[in-house]
Amino acid sequence: MGFSMWVSLIFIINLFCSTPSFSVSGSSSNGLSEIPKRFLEIAKTPELFDWMVGIRRKIHENPELGFEEFETSKLIRAELDKMGIHYKYPVAVTGVLGYIGTGGPPFVALRADMDALPMQKWEHKSKIPGKMHACGHDGHVAMLLGAAKILQEHRDEIKGTVVLVFQPAEEGAGGAMEMIDAGALENVNAIFGLHVAANLPVGEVHSKAGPIGAGNGFFEAVISGKGGHAAIPQHSVDPILAASNVIVSLQHLVSREADPLDPQVVTVAKFQGGGAFNVIPDSVTIGGTFRAFSKQSFMQLRYRIEEVIRGQAAVQRCNATVDFFTEAKLFFPPTINNKDLHEHFLNVAGDMIGIHKVKDVKPLMGSEDFSFYQEVIPGYFFLLGMENETRGRLESVHSPHFQINEDAFPYGAALHASLATRYLLEFQPEVSFSGGKHHDEL
Repeated sequence: MGFSMWVSLIFIINLFCSTPSFSVSGSSSNGLSEIPKRFLEIAKTPELFDWMVGIRRKIHENPELGFEEFETSKLIRAELDKMGIHYKYPVAVTGVLGYIGTGGPPFVALRADMDALPMQKWEHKSKIPGKMHACGHDGHVAMLLGAAKILQEHRDEIKGTVVLVFQPAEEGAGGAMEMIDAGALENVNAIFGLHVAANLPVGEVHSKAGPIGAGNGFFEAVISGKGGHAAIPQHSVDPILAASNVIVSLQHLVSREADPLDPQVVTVAKFQGGGAFNVIPDSVTIGGTFRAFSKQSFMQLRYRIEEVIRGQAAVQRCNATVDFFTEAKLFFPPTINNKDLHEHFLNVAGDMIGIHKVKDVKPLMGSEDFSFYQEVIPGYFFLLGMENETRGRLESVHSPHFQINEDAFPYGAALHASLATRYLLEFQPEVSFSGGKHHDEL
């Protein structure tokens, strides 16, 4: 999901030493408005469409979890070899970086996440028991490779370099952070991202400027008391009672402490304690998630969750330890879209499918590791519709019944190729080479 329910195709714009002003005037001049339409026509050709479908189905049959995407990466590299696209591997264990264009600045990159989920599909199941692509990442890879085909065939029109970023481990394992640590954002100053959406019609894209996804964290608390027989509770210190008070008090953090106009969520979804009807246990474990649209609200929730758990446990004569899993990189920042990049997106998407099919999206409490890129540079994330008109609304992501609609692939591939090409054509900064470094891979 990844929004953590989602996961994405992503564009990274890498500009050496200078940040261009983002003017969208004249976007229809010099044939620029025809580029998205032309790329969509190419993406809809039976040859390219069937090829993307075939790639997706191969990946779907062989799903791999985060940082285990070795066969997926091997398939990607084989297709890049066939296209004559240079690449760097490995990046962040199984990641791949491909390069199309001049080899010089500016740089714009496209990202697809590759990992599957630990669940089994009921129909057209994968060949790997207990694993499946239930978030559309197989489709993301197929669309990025489709965009690569379009871009490679039009590489003479690329005024800079397109970087193809195939990212591992989006589903909560810190894949974006690993890519950043490996240098994926070096000299980069803007990034775009995409995710398929089962509840939106094919041929539509939805997004907005500002927050569209929540910051997401997890917590687990062990509340310890003194066990004993249920018939003589006065000789025990009951951690179940303490944990119950903790859960009720945590709900007050949103209902009585948060600004009603600043959406926040605290949910306790785990409660484990005791194994008999007549025995008070020594300890209880509870756990859950907390989410907010601003970093300030998110960190305030984190602080208060720990304070409430420890305080309420102490009221009931118990002790509590709280773990936020910070070492596992499970905190996802809010996904906040840059306003200037929104204008560029509206121009390109509007030229391709018509502005009436480019719509605002309501912010979602789901999270997406694309937000880690936005912590470093300005970024923009949007949703690609794939609802099937004949079958109706598809099952949402992270469900064993999830099915991707392959009819959406031409729109995803063409839109990403268009965003990259148009950006490089429209926004050519004055580049100082004194401080810049070329990629050795090229």
